[in-house]
Amino acid sequence: MTATSTAATYWEPLWSQGRRYRQLDDTENRLLEDHLGPGRDRPALDIGCGDGSLARRLAELGYRTTGVDCSPSALALAAAQDAGPGHQPAWRCMDVTTEDLRALPEPAYAVVTCRLVYRWIHDKAALLNRVRHILAPGGTFWLVTEIAGRRPATDPVKGLGITPAQSEILTAGWSAVQTADLDVLRCYALRT
Repeated sequence: MTATSTAATYWEPLWSQGRRYRQLDDTENRLLEDHLGPGRDRPALDIGCGDGSLARRLAELGYRTTGVDCSPSALALAAAQDAGPGHQPAWRCMDVTTEDLRALPEPAYAVVTCRLVYRWIHDKAALLNRVRHILAPGGTFWLVTEIAGRRPATDPVKGLGITPAQSEILTAGWSAVQTADLDVLRCYALRT
């Protein structure tokens, strides 16, 4: 992680103080399975892995998974939840929006995931270019994000979702785009 990472400055105190975020549920797990299929030991990268629940799920599906996060506290929590010997994710502390992607353990990934992180990325187009750079031909970018306007007007976090214009940027230029909605969230399967 770079010492000047703005993302780390924001996220590290939240994770170290015990903040936790929406967990995967059965519906989201089924969608993930349906859209990604079995891993067959292909590489997967989970961007902004937090406590590692999605990275562990990818490993359970048979992917050789690396979880990256800019928060050392999040990664410590993720590693502490590993079940022991077996097919466990590798954990890396890095900010994929700014650091050299050659530091990743694989040159290309069959699957790249980004769950509940995209709305916080300032330069979304740059992140998408970086993902395309590391996504193997025929690979899938699985992104889960909140959509603007899904929460009631009285909800204090109603403005956290991505806008229709940001959704257009997200879905442009992929060979196939599939979506599925989960209450305030939308799951995107974007294929190269």
